[in-house]
Amino acid sequence: MDTRDIFDLVVQLKALNQIGIALSTEKNSTRLLERILEEAMRITSADGGILYTRTENKNLKFEIIIIETLGLYRGGTNGEVITCTPLPLYLADGTPNLHSVAVRAVLTETTINITDVDKAEFDFSELYQFNRSGNYGFKSFLTVPMRDHEDQIIGVLELINALDADTGETGIFRSFEQELVESLASQAAIALTNQRLLEEQRRLFEAFIELIARAIDDKSPYTAGHCQRVPVLALMLADAASQTIVGPLQSFVMTEEDRYELMIAGLLHDCGKITTPEYMIDKSKKLETIFDRIHLINTRFEVLKRDAEIRLLREQLALQSIDLTQLEQQLQQETAQIDQHLNFLHQCNQGSEYMSELEKQRVKQISATYTWQSPEGQREPCLSANEIDNLCITKGTLTNEERNTINYHITSTINMLEALPYPKHLCHVPEYAGAHHEHINGTGYPKGLTREQMSIPARIMAIADIFEALTANDRPYKKPMPLSQALIILGKMKQEQHIDPDLFDIFIHEKVYLRYAKKYLSPEQIDFFDITKIPSYQPLS
Repeated sequence: MDTRDIFDLVVQLKALNQIGIALSTEKNSTRLLERILEEAMRITSADGGILYTRTENKNLKFEIIIIETLGLYRGGTNGEVITCTPLPLYLADGTPNLHSVAVRAVLTETTINITDVDKAEFDFSELYQFNRSGNYGFKSFLTVPMRDHEDQIIGVLELINALDADTGETGIFRSFEQELVESLASQAAIALTNQRLLEEQRRLFEAFIELIARAIDDKSPYTAGHCQRVPVLALMLADAASQTIVGPLQSFVMTEEDRYELMIAGLLHDCGKITTPEYMIDKSKKLETIFDRIHLINTRFEVLKRDAEIRLLREQLALQSIDLTQLEQQLQQETAQIDQHLNFLHQCNQGSEYMSELEKQRVKQISATYTWQSPEGQREPCLSANEIDNLCITKGTLTNEERNTINYHITSTINMLEALPYPKHLCHVPEYAGAHHEHINGTGYPKGLTREQMSIPARIMAIADIFEALTANDRPYKKPMPLSQALIILGKMKQEQHIDPDLFDIFIHEKVYLRYAKKYLSPEQIDFFDITKIPSYQPLS
């Protein structure tokens, strides 16, 4: 080895060390493949190269093809799509495909250094398709299998035509260059494997998160899709806030890692509902538990009517009277009154309107007026204490105890999420997910946080959760809400200092609501309205 070779080797060794560091920090898998091939070409002064990856179905897939003299660049981040058929490791009859130099390097697990293509025994037809003019001469090849840390070959690094740095003439790949490329291939294989392992772990993590979110949604047919839609809406608002160039949030920025963290938080924001009884989540009527207990009351009132008939018949017999007309009229009056009370209880059970104190008193009076004989032979009020409490719910269908149980889901969510060991880029997931019921004036739950105590992504999550709930068309206790009505309610929540005012204005000004509505709301919900009429809305200027 002469002085020039020694100098070149020192320079290339230094470059190899730098390449190893660069490969270990590259996060994009496609860009990583690019860098592997480009750096191999650079340290050997190769005119071209091909990088293959080994597939599970025993093929070598073309990932990147570069031939600089031909201006050819396919694959990678900016190149044309590669349409080449993958190279099979084995032929149709099961014999090894030893005619391909790349395949032989894999099957024999050795580097193949070809100094003269014309004298080689391999089939290079897959390369000649790139030399349609016939002006390009393939001469030297260096084909190196890429081994991972488990000594498994995961791909092939193939270099084409070594060029003399001074004359530009095509030469051969020298032995020390072969060793450099073999070292690079080893480093590259490990970097590529590590990245693939991280990618596989990320996919597994995301699949598991989506599985939990779907399980929560599937737990109730009435909230199906909620955990899927909230992160979509949250990211829409986050992107709009990140892109705004005016107003108080003009300096707010969301990186890809920030967006990913917010998405995961959105998927998990209701994971605590896994501890909430289904009947509370699905409770569409006041008396509903596993079933709607109004049917039990229906049965009791039928018994009341039967008892009334029996009593009147006995009275007639005791008086030895057979005036059936009077008996029928009296019975009709009593049964009509019973039916009237029952219809009233059915209305109370709906929970769709505000219940007055007078109506509550009527429920209690009905219970005190009528008794029935239970299967055990005892006289009991027609309504139990629990049924009275449920029928007298002032608004909605949940008792205070049930509402507290449902509200506890957010505490359960925080406890569950804070127990997980997060990587650094996901450390804010519990904070974002746990704040979707907080109000910026400190009246929310479970922690009563104020605006200053909540990060911007946490405030984004709160708006996303509220708007999705308002506009959802799969809830048992309300009809699908028109878009205008949902925005009016959201505007009033801004007035009451429940939601972040700056994010609300961006939500309206950037028409985030409309983009979401076109994708997830029914056409009947998307009504036309004047956005300037939305309470407290301030257009960005």
